[in-house]
Amino acid sequence: MTKDECSVSVIVPIRNEAKAIEPALRTLLTQDFPADRFEVIVADGGSDDATVPIVRRLQGEFPNLKLVFNAGRLSSAGRNTALRHASKDVAVIVDGHCTVPDRNYLRNVADAFATSGADSLGRPQPLDAPNPTRFQLAVSAARASRLGHNPDSDIFSDEAKFVPPQNTAVAYRRGVFHRVGFFDEAFDACEDVEFNQRVEAAGLTCYFTPAVKVVYHPRASFRALFYQLGRYGLGRARLAFKAPRSLTLPALVPPAWALWVVLGGLLSLVVPYLGWVWGASLALYAAVLLGAAVVLGRGRPAGVAARIPAVIVGIHFGFAWGFLKEMWRRVRG
Repeated sequence: MTKDECSVSVIVPIRNEAKAIEPALRTLLTQDFPADRFEVIVADGGSDDATVPIVRRLQGEFPNLKLVFNAGRLSSAGRNTALRHASKDVAVIVDGHCTVPDRNYLRNVADAFATSGADSLGRPQPLDAPNPTRFQLAVSAARASRLGHNPDSDIFSDEAKFVPPQNTAVAYRRGVFHRVGFFDEAFDACEDVEFNQRVEAAGLTCYFTPAVKVVYHPRASFRALFYQLGRYGLGRARLAFKAPRSLTLPALVPPAWALWVVLGGLLSLVVPYLGWVWGASLALYAAVLLGAAVVLGRGRPAGVAARIPAVIVGIHFGFAWGFLKEMWRRVRG
């Protein structure tokens, strides 16, 4: 399959994305790529806002836009629903909460598959938003740092190379799904990591290239950020039960730290000397947060730097909350 023959199915699983879905779809539907060689398939998981009417209106403008309904509601089920309707050579997943910044995106996908010969493609996923708030700028800075994301992930890299697929693969040849199956619908988050574990276990390759970068919108409030990371934590705990070898040290650090903060504080009430250790560890964590504000906030408005410590706390404790909640549910079950 050459780059001039490659056809692309763009899979867009969504639910209640009325604010972001039209610009996201327009960046895909107006690609500099032959219209007969690509399709955009939106899988809606029961939106109760204006998402579906927006997509239907765009269908009148773009005949290669399809709308399918995801009865399972979760993103994993939405991916599978759309994939069952896909008819092209390769499938690329694009969330409704992001933007494709390059009109040559689909052409770059076809080129990367043709030149690399890989079974899947990985891409950078930097965080950005049109007219971002100071909180969103703080989220972008924190998530791009080693304190804010898994250091084993390449999602903020800018180097083209072959990589393990687990944390970056988002585009696949059709044969990959015949080989390893579809996404596990028991997952509400991290379904991509679980799927990519199977891709690697099958000996399939992943080529990472900045040419297929997409830009994700950072969460706009502490509550939304905490909830998002909670879902990630829950998904990683669920994956650990399904595939224990997938559990890495970076995934264990936030829940271990959260347990220490809570249990160490309680134990220090009855073991005075432990209180000194607990207090010192909190002081060290606070110092790290302040240092992060200085380093990551350099060259940014003071209001952005001032929000970075709270954002990092939300990332760590949100992930820990979801991870520990799922672990407790599994242990009790």
